[in-house]
Amino acid sequence: MCGIFGYIGDKKTAPSMVLTGLKTLEYRGYDSWGVAVVPDSADEKKVIFVKKKAGKIGAATVSDLPPGSLAFGHTRWATHGGVTDKNAHPHLDCTKMIAVIHNGIVENHETLRNELKKKGHVFVSETDTEVIAHLVEEYLKKFSVLPRDAAPAFSKAVQATFKDLDGLNAIIVINTMADEMVAARNGSPLVVGFGTGENFLASDPVALLPYTKQVHFLEDDEMVVVTRQNIHIFNAHSGERIRPKKQLLTWTAEETEKGKFPYFMLKEIHEQPGMLSEIAADSTQQASALARELQKASRIYLVGSGTSGYAARAGSYYFATVGQKITNWSSPTEMHHHIDILPKNAVMLVMSQSGETMDLLDVVKRAKEHGTRVLSLVNVVNSSLWRMSDLSLPIGAGPEKGVASTKAFTATVAQLILMAYAMNNDTKTGQKLVAQAAKATRAVLTEKNVKLIKDVAGSLKNAEHLFVVGRGISYVTVMECALKIKEISYIHAEGVSAGELKHGPLALITKSATCIVYAPNDQHHASAIANAMEMKARGAHIIGVAPTKEDVFDEYIPVPDIGEASIIPNVVVGQLLAYYLTLERGFDPDMPRNLAKSVTVK
Repeated sequence: MCGIFGYIGDKKTAPSMVLTGLKTLEYRGYDSWGVAVVPDSADEKKVIFVKKKAGKIGAATVSDLPPGSLAFGHTRWATHGGVTDKNAHPHLDCTKMIAVIHNGIVENHETLRNELKKKGHVFVSETDTEVIAHLVEEYLKKFSVLPRDAAPAFSKAVQATFKDLDGLNAIIVINTMADEMVAARNGSPLVVGFGTGENFLASDPVALLPYTKQVHFLEDDEMVVVTRQNIHIFNAHSGERIRPKKQLLTWTAEETEKGKFPYFMLKEIHEQPGMLSEIAADSTQQASALARELQKASRIYLVGSGTSGYAARAGSYYFATVGQKITNWSSPTEMHHHIDILPKNAVMLVMSQSGETMDLLDVVKRAKEHGTRVLSLVNVVNSSLWRMSDLSLPIGAGPEKGVASTKAFTATVAQLILMAYAMNNDTKTGQKLVAQAAKATRAVLTEKNVKLIKDVAGSLKNAEHLFVVGRGISYVTVMECALKIKEISYIHAEGVSAGELKHGPLALITKSATCIVYAPNDQHHASAIANAMEMKARGAHIIGVAPTKEDVFDEYIPVPDIGEASIIPNVVVGQLLAYYLTLERGFDPDMPRNLAKSVTVK
């Protein structure tokens, strides 16, 4: 997902405000950045000044840009064209009086580019985004642009341009002749922030927290004209006026800062005990509401991507064993193949950290068109998934800025445990288990235990392959832990079902192999230890994660036994191991290569 931040107001420091806003969105992932400003000048025909660079923002400044009170910026994740300064956003038209930033893909950009070239437009980048600037320029020629009607002409030109774009896109356009930002959204998220004598636009509400908590989340095909004093919202196709739906953000700016921690990922790992305690205390009523809906369902489909997908898979264990309900688990891309044959009274329970994952939103739209009821577990209240769902429950993890999700996973699993027991009319047991998970996670995070995990990470830093092995619900544990290791340390790690070892994976176990074996004290414990012995017999180095030390373990990481909720502290061990492996290998755990926090482009 690209980061977007825009400001219009009385402050002359708009470029530096925009840069600060972009830096708060670094966790979204990017490979280049840029800021554009309309300078405060008496010149009637002034040009827009742009600074843009490939690479990370880091210690970048915009002190070389002129002062101005209208500016916007963008962090790019390359889709069309290489990672170069020229391909970075913002993009200008031929006159350098129009600037555009954009998230999404203009699917018909080649056709539009060829038509514009025939009309004399000169392109300087390889991006699909640049066609938007030239299209606005072309449409402005069709409208009167006298100073008295520059603003309405400009918004009409942006509206006409947006109608010409195929695909899912969010665009923001500024013009030196109109003192406003004009934006439109279809698919990719945009949020408007209401201030006093100033207003804002962003791709993520987190960027707005230092300035305002009153926002409107743009819906698909909504267009907004943002001036210093007003925010006007329209239907992007019909032009019909739309009343803003003002929402109040509940997170604080302090929650989005690192504080005493060197990285967001470590901060978020350490926030888990307190977060779990709050979920145990506060969320049983909401979980029971979703559970009642699930009890009515003829079939439950749990859907999520990446880490949320593994949480969904954990939920399928709990719903089957505790809730006594047949469930299916699927990623959204695979769920598409089943939508048309979903039975009547089926319910889709969808989970997401951001609520903006594009492939997830696509399958939700199809499910709702089919008549399937959609419930959701979402960390970002009022996100697109939240608004699309028939009933939603906040995960309760708070802001999560590390790209590799940690506390959103454990919070989601905690909510699923509460829901499963509520389905069985036993909310007290669910609440007790989540409270125990908070205590067990705090034990994993003690100084002594963390040092032990650091030492294990040091011994593994040169490994090329790791096998993470478990049975039952621990299969979910090992897949999530392997994912964390892959995401940030770049070691190839494979989550393996211990019951499937003899059906193929055992062929890879040799004297050079390192195997991390999860063996909680459940019905699979004896089998997990037997599997560890099989691997050790073939020369593997065995690292055991279990409540008790076993002879087969070459290295041992203790974790408390808390029965059905043991997956939570077990996964926290994997999070810490991945984090310290990443530091040992000299990489940034918050910003893994090629990955973004929210995938808003298919």
